Order: sequence, then structure tokens, then C-alpha cells
Amino acid sequence: MNIIFDFGAVLFGWQPAQLVAASFPEQAATPVAAAQLARAIFGHEDWHAFDRGGLALDAVVARTAQRLALPEAPLQALVAGIGDGLQPIDATLGVLAALSQRRLARGDVRLYYLSNMPVPYARTLERKHSFLQWFDGGIFSGDVLRCKPDPAIYAMLQARHALEPAHTVFIDDLQANVDAACALGWRGIHFLSAPQLQQNLANLLDQ
Repeated sequence: MNIIFDFGAVLFGWQPAQLVAASFPEQAATPVAAAQLARAIFGHEDWHAFDRGGLALDAVVARTAQRLALPEAPLQALVAGIGDGLQPIDATLGVLAALSQRRLARGDVRLYYLSNMPVPYARTLERKHSFLQWFDGGIFSGDVLRCKPDPAIYAMLQARHALEPAHTVFIDDLQANVDAACALGWRGIHFLSAPQLQQNLANLLDQ
């Protein structure tokens, strides 16, 4: 079985509203305001362009600051620091570790990743986290100029590693991304928690 992990909010913690609240206490003074500002920053096409490698970090900061009338210095610090701030979710890392051990012992699973991740953050994760070596391969969106749920990025991973769709399962916290994988014939797991993921994988692997 080929098992493909998303990174943000699956394997690495991603809480954009909290980041925004810490950087802009006046503009994000309440949880509702913080959530709204986070969506305005990270849900905009400028951020998606940064994700897929079409916009540099400094450019996305400048555009976002102008568009939302935010002070540029704290926004620059927020955006530049995200890569170092991404920390593994221990419970999900435990699931991945068990799969890695199974891969070595039994050889019946292979591990991949497919993550919407700007190039600076991707390089930071590769430098900081040795467990990325447990994967047999993967794709970061910023390296290929495509983002999920664009079918092209799934097809790239499938072709690069000769994945058989019926024996491939994709894990993501966003249902739209899971749906795009399923449209290619992959199996999908909508990630809600590490225990739920562990149970779903156990059901698939025991078939």
C-alpha cells in the first residue's frame, strides 16, 4: 500500500489564527477577528501563488500588507518565521513512525508526502527534520508550480513513483484535497485526529 501524507495540520501543527493573533494583537483582538484576518492572509490568491512557487516571500508580504493595510515589519516576521515554527504533531508522528517500522520489517507499505508548501518552508523542513528520510519520496507544491487540489500535482506524484491508484491512500485535513485524490482512483482519508487516522489505516491495511 502506498500511503501519502499531507503535512500542514496533519503531520505538522498549523494554527494560522494563533499566529495572526500573536503578530497583530490590535487587528486580531478576538478569536473571530483573528480567524477572519488569517483567512484574509492565507486564503487569498497571493498566498496560493506563494504556495505554488509563483510569488516570492518578500512579494507576498508586500502585497498582503498593502491589500490589508497591515504594518509590513510584523507581517514579514510572521511569514518568514513560519517554516521554523512548523512543529511535528507528536501523535501523528507516532503513526508515521509505526508505518516506517512496518515498511522496514514487512515491506508492504511505502510512504510519500504531497504538501502545499512554499519553497522556503520546504527547505527548512528538510533541514530540520530527519524523519523526512522515512519517506520514499514526495512533492512540495512550491517545487512544481502546482497546488492541491489541482489534479496535475497528484498526477505528478503518481507518475514519478509509478503509484497504482487502487493501492494508494491519501491523507489530508481538507476534504476538497481528499476528493481530488479520490477522483483519480486513490483512496482517501479525511484527517481529523491521529487516533482516527490510525484506525482508518488499520482497516485498510488489514483488508
